[in-house]
Amino acid sequence: MISSFSNRIPEGRVLSIDALRGFDMFWIIGLGSLFTRIFTWMDTPLSQALNRQLEHSTWNGFTFEDLIFPLFLFIVGLTIPFSLTKRLARGESRRTLYGHILKRFLLLFFLGLIYNGLLNFNFPEMRWAGVLQRISLCYLAAALIVMNGGVKTQAVWACALLLLYWAAMIFIPVPGYSAGVLTPEGNLAAWFDRLFLPGRFCCYTFGDNEGLLSTIPAVSTALIGVLAGHWLRSSNSQKTKVLRLLGAGVASLVAALFWNILFPINKLLWTSSYVLFAAGWSILLLALFYWLIDMKGYVKWAFPLVVVGLNPITIYVAQGLFDFGIIARIFIHGFVNYLDAFKPMFTAFCVLGVKWLFLWFLYKRRIFLKV
Repeated sequence: MISSFSNRIPEGRVLSIDALRGFDMFWIIGLGSLFTRIFTWMDTPLSQALNRQLEHSTWNGFTFEDLIFPLFLFIVGLTIPFSLTKRLARGESRRTLYGHILKRFLLLFFLGLIYNGLLNFNFPEMRWAGVLQRISLCYLAAALIVMNGGVKTQAVWACALLLLYWAAMIFIPVPGYSAGVLTPEGNLAAWFDRLFLPGRFCCYTFGDNEGLLSTIPAVSTALIGVLAGHWLRSSNSQKTKVLRLLGAGVASLVAALFWNILFPINKLLWTSSYVLFAAGWSILLLALFYWLIDMKGYVKWAFPLVVVGLNPITIYVAQGLFDFGIIARIFIHGFVNYLDAFKPMFTAFCVLGVKWLFLWFLYKRRIFLKV
């Protein structure tokens, strides 16, 4: 199975992108839950510290869990030069590509509403913002910028959006609060959500984690991915690509830490410093995966990741609508209670395994949800 995988890689495909996407999705579909149970069982100072990395920051700060979503948005942007830019260079009509962009945006947005309970028809209590909605909006904005400007223009947009959001959050006062208040209840993004976003919020009381105003800097997250994608498509040597990715990743981290002094790293607000900090780690991970897989040729280990990375939206929506634990319990219910303290870990491992086998089934039959 794995040996045939290495022989089926299309020529010119950057497999590290699929593997990195799969790595990211693995944490979303259950790897984080599995490690949480393992660290809880170990119950040592080190495991407790590691467990805290698998929880989102309550407000300011950054944990490993805070990297998962921006890494995916980064990869969304990363693929755009390999799709839209290449198709433009191939001579495809701009009208066709605009139609493709619009179709993808609408489908992702609609899937996000379905995921959030659109079919329950309880619209006042429904959450209208969400992960897929933000992905769709960021993809739409980044794709339109790519369609209408070169690399320098895309870089200017990425920087301008971060600066614009910072200026708005710092200098525009919220009614009842002074300008520059970045508390949960007093910040501009939360006030904007309370004013214009209907339904319920996630994941804090006063605004939405994927709210309206905070989508502006999230577009920059995707655009930074676009710029990395252009770099991977360049004619430079693989070694040069890796070294410059490493340099860009470190520079982004340093810039984020300096900006953090004035505009704290905060996932819930998706602050500009958070964008740069998450982008720095995303670029470093891309450099690592590209070096291992595409440069050094270590391919076979990435097979489980690629299986997940080729169908990320499928499994994200499927696990939100269907309990894969039902299938796992069919096979383990007779003996799992005898495992005592190991039961939570084994159950989490089996549920993750069922999800992966579902994706492997789709992979073997070449069924991919292309959105």
